[in-house]
Amino acid sequence: MQLYSYYRSSCAYRARLALHFKNIPFEYIPVHLVRDGGEQHKPEYKALNPQSLVPTLVDGDFILTQSMAIMEYLEEKFPAPALLPQGVEMRAYVRQVSLVNVADIHPINNLKILNHLTADLGVTQAQKMEWYQKWIRQGFDALETLITRSPFYKGSFVCGDAPTMADMCLVPQVYNARRYEMDMAAWPVLSAIDAACADLPAFVASCPENQPDTPDDQRPSFMKGKAS
Repeated sequence: MQLYSYYRSSCAYRARLALHFKNIPFEYIPVHLVRDGGEQHKPEYKALNPQSLVPTLVDGDFILTQSMAIMEYLEEKFPAPALLPQGVEMRAYVRQVSLVNVADIHPINNLKILNHLTADLGVTQAQKMEWYQKWIRQGFDALETLITRSPFYKGSFVCGDAPTMADMCLVPQVYNARRYEMDMAAWPVLSAIDAACADLPAFVASCPENQPDTPDDQRPSFMKGKAS
């Protein structure tokens, strides 16, 4: 199994989390989204992924794009450990929280939108930062309420006592929020979930600082000069 990924892509981050959580061996193939105008636009990659996005999962002759589709595929093919809880209501709740991140917050803050704002519309860096933070703030305000009021939130993870797909969609978005200088103190529940996940092996292995294509100056000091 191969995963075409970029260390900072939150979409690829989700797919990495699912693979590592399920202990599925895979080959990491980096696709630099910025260098030389973006390697995702090269013809050989576009032949795999016509959208010129990451991630792309290759499983034998089967090619799959879109992080949520990849996570659902892995869940069906490798059921344990599970990304989705038992019970129709809990599964719906996990998908709800996942989609707030994946379908509402992320699409208007992804790289191609940010590039369009600056390159085509002449938006300043300060205005771009304001744009990014606005949609994170609105989405996180809603998520804080949705999770806090849920009977399935037990204090550590989004649902129950173990990470699910919802945590794997939330943690990359929290990473993005911090990268764009947002104070997570405004969302104590989201911060607590992120902290509960932080030291789990799958989350450590998947984090942007620990990828083969992570620039050396962005690795933790003990990891510099190494590739995972």
